[in-house]
Amino acid sequence: MRGWRETRLLGEESAGQFGASARAHRSRRWLAFSGRAAAYLVATLVTLWDLLALHFDLPIAKLRDFAAVAYFLGVVAVCICVRRAWRRLLVCLLCFGGVLAWWLQIKPSDQGPWQPDVSQTAWASVQGNLVTIHNFRRCDYRTESDYTCQWLTVPVELDQIQGVDLFMDYWDSLWIAHTILSFDLEDGRHVAFSIETRKRPGQSYSAIRGFFRQYTLISVVSDERDVVRLRTNYRQHEDLYLYHTTSTPAFARDLFMNYIAFTNDLHNKPQWYNAITHNCTTEIYTFSTMKSQRWDWRILLNGKADKMEYDRGQLAGNLPWPELKRRAYINPAARAADNDPDFSALIRKGRPGFGTPQAERRRFRPRGRLQRKPSLGTPLPLMDELYTKELAGMELMTGPDYLAKDLIRA
Repeated sequence: MRGWRETRLLGEESAGQFGASARAHRSRRWLAFSGRAAAYLVATLVTLWDLLALHFDLPIAKLRDFAAVAYFLGVVAVCICVRRAWRRLLVCLLCFGGVLAWWLQIKPSDQGPWQPDVSQTAWASVQGNLVTIHNFRRCDYRTESDYTCQWLTVPVELDQIQGVDLFMDYWDSLWIAHTILSFDLEDGRHVAFSIETRKRPGQSYSAIRGFFRQYTLISVVSDERDVVRLRTNYRQHEDLYLYHTTSTPAFARDLFMNYIAFTNDLHNKPQWYNAITHNCTTEIYTFSTMKSQRWDWRILLNGKADKMEYDRGQLAGNLPWPELKRRAYINPAARAADNDPDFSALIRKGRPGFGTPQAERRRFRPRGRLQRKPSLGTPLPLMDELYTKELAGMELMTGPDYLAKDLIRA
């Protein structure tokens, strides 16, 4: 009897060991398969990038397609001749390194020709409190492509800068937007900065080309009847939203000087645009004034950057987010104002956060603890009586249907 029980226990122990061995074997096979799949994926991605880099950026245009095809056939030949997966990956990575080293050596040029609206680059001189902006752009548009540009010299006194406004421009996806910052001056003027691609005649923006050496950066310094009205009144399918930030005058002046330094750098030494690393939003967060800002994924997917600023307490208005976003939509007001000299005042009229008394404005503290946004159930703070009546009497403007759906999801 005892021998039978011992035999049974030994059998169960052997079965358990066999099961554990089988599971370990399956795990090893799965890890090996995953490793090979990851290696092939990496090899495919780096090879695809190499092909596109050769296709777009090879200096001799007639050789671009030939070079890309030859490179692809060479990679295929290597994959056929080399048996081990890790060796194939190594060869692909070495080829990628060679193409990347060449690609990084391509230098941006300031030599034209350029499209008329970016034919001049802005720059500024600083003498104490006075900043003199040269090549300040003011374009008079008849259509999007038919316009006349003036390049002006505009003086700005730093102590006149009172605040910063944020424009968000959507043209396709809700996840990607163009960012424009506009500085409010005490005399009612606004100086807008728009970091853009500098395009040559016949060239248009392409998201894919934006990952390669196709565009240089330009800092357009202009008034809002130019850079804003172009997008609301003349371009098709672009939607703009305007927010007043809670920046203090001191912070706004520091940020303005960061923009001036960046604009002068581009004027003296051109830099490449990149759709991920060097664009209208990421460049702002490299400024010394903005380095205290913590990193957020919405800096890259900048269509959500306005919500990020709201979460950080940096947008004025004291409204729940869906309501603030809805009332920030300015296309109807911009089209109604059109070429009116008071264009900037008219697109701000009745907007949340504009015209509130100084004491009621929430202040941005760039180096302190960031304020938390109010929850949707929090009662709105008491506002100035005049401002409350103005909000009560204004007609609420709504953006396009696709944006309203996004706000519901938010």
